[in-house]
Amino acid sequence: MSQSPYIFDVTADDFDRYVLENSFHKPVLVDFWAEWCAPCKALMPMLATITESLGGDLLLAKVNCDEQAVLTERFGIRSLPTIVLFKDGQPVDGFAGVQPESAIRAMLEPYLGTAGEAAETGGKEMSVVEQVSALIETGAYEDAIPLLQQAITAQPDDTLLILLARALAGTHQLDEAESVLGAIQDAEAQKQAIAGVRAQVTFTRQALDFPERAVLDERLATSADDSEAVYQIAVLDLARQHHESALAGLLDLFQRDRGYADNSPQRTLLQVFDLLGGDHPLTIQYRRKMYQALY
Repeated sequence: MSQSPYIFDVTADDFDRYVLENSFHKPVLVDFWAEWCAPCKALMPMLATITESLGGDLLLAKVNCDEQAVLTERFGIRSLPTIVLFKDGQPVDGFAGVQPESAIRAMLEPYLGTAGEAAETGGKEMSVVEQVSALIETGAYEDAIPLLQQAITAQPDDTLLILLARALAGTHQLDEAESVLGAIQDAEAQKQAIAGVRAQVTFTRQALDFPERAVLDERLATSADDSEAVYQIAVLDLARQHHESALAGLLDLFQRDRGYADNSPQRTLLQVFDLLGGDHPLTIQYRRKMYQALY
């Protein structure tokens, strides 16, 4: 449950009271979401930011669709996230999927009047970079791509291109990701970020040719010293953005069989550090462990 008085969870039992009745006094935005839905989780902080910026002139009700199937059926929800705006007891507007914050505010404005205009000028809107970064961090690459393409068309920017390349790599559009990296203007300034995306592309390409995880797990169960299986599992984890488990596997292999495949454990660890960035907690932790193992 949110700490904000303007944001709350609703169920089938109290929906009419908290949403429909309140909507006669002020607009109520209803967020139909689920725990497994990555775009839902990326959209939530944006909706919360908008709601808080309006200081009580908008309410945000959250419906967990896994727990509230009655409401999902009642309103014909077919995809997540779905956002529905209620006014005077009726649904009056809404959208499905992830939208830029500016588009959501524009949808709300006719129902908010002067309050919406004041919030637009006085509130701090999330930037496109913040929005798509949140989507990418939750694995919602397909939702991030159109937002990035729209922003880049309006104003090309190297930071946006880096994010687009990351999102394309996340959807296995690897050649396209490489092409986007080639369009970056100041490659020297973006050197580390480019290296990180290229590492992700490399891991994903490698993983496409590896056996399934279950097959590799069986090999390790038979022989715990199977360095190839350990390495391939780590790369599969990297392709799926499971960085911590991959780093743990690579470090174990580095300590046990450092020279495997022409020093692949150490080279891959360094690539992961590039991918995560020098300030990332996992980079700091595992770089220290790697150098302790070296010396």
